[in-house]
Amino acid sequence: MIEVESRARSACCPDYGNPSQQVHSRYRRSLSDLPWQGRPTILAVSARRFRCSHTACARRTFAEPLDDAAARRGRHTSRLVDLQRYIAFALGGSAGARMADRISCPVSADTLGRRIACPRPAIGDHGPPRVLGVDDWAWRRGRRYGTILVDLEQNKVVDLLPDRHSETLACWLRDNPGVEVVARDRAGAYADGIRQGAPSAIQVSDRLHILRNLSDAFLALIDRHSGVLSASLPNFIRALNLMI
Repeated sequence: MIEVESRARSACCPDYGNPSQQVHSRYRRSLSDLPWQGRPTILAVSARRFRCSHTACARRTFAEPLDDAAARRGRHTSRLVDLQRYIAFALGGSAGARMADRISCPVSADTLGRRIACPRPAIGDHGPPRVLGVDDWAWRRGRRYGTILVDLEQNKVVDLLPDRHSETLACWLRDNPGVEVVARDRAGAYADGIRQGAPSAIQVSDRLHILRNLSDAFLALIDRHSGVLSASLPNFIRALNLMI
């Protein structure tokens, strides 16, 4: 446990934006942080409440913001949340929870799921993406699927669409102009939606789906010529034995 406190002398009211140096009270805030030397770390923050100097402010007092260190009412630092989000996208819930426990920042599988479902907003902070990744994902596996949109330049989730229909994707692209390149999977609905919503955008296939197409084509070729391979296998083994 590491005890810390802010070095700022004042803070701004979230309603009126006027700075204040009048400290109303102090309170303790615990934030889980990245592990240190293989041990879980908790930041014990000595936070302050300030008085708002604006006479019309209904708050009267407000909590000291921690800027980019942690979200309001959050119990984890922003950098720990980012790490959990990366683990969730890479491994999922249960496997990600086991990995997080191994690197000394334990978290539940449900929390990792929430990290994926509630990503950090990208459009409002950085503008519409230029290179967009489009793929399907499961709201509920086997029953309901949606579309995930990713800013491939910033490696951030942009939005989650409720379905996989071309009209939904086209509407989103029209509402968010500026997309120049779209990396998509093999679904024809996505191709139609991109042509309708962003006709000038370049459509490309990502590496995952190219390798999947190659694997499917190779397996189909093996199945189609399985009889020939079975018939020639004894001759191949006999020739191999003669060479040895």
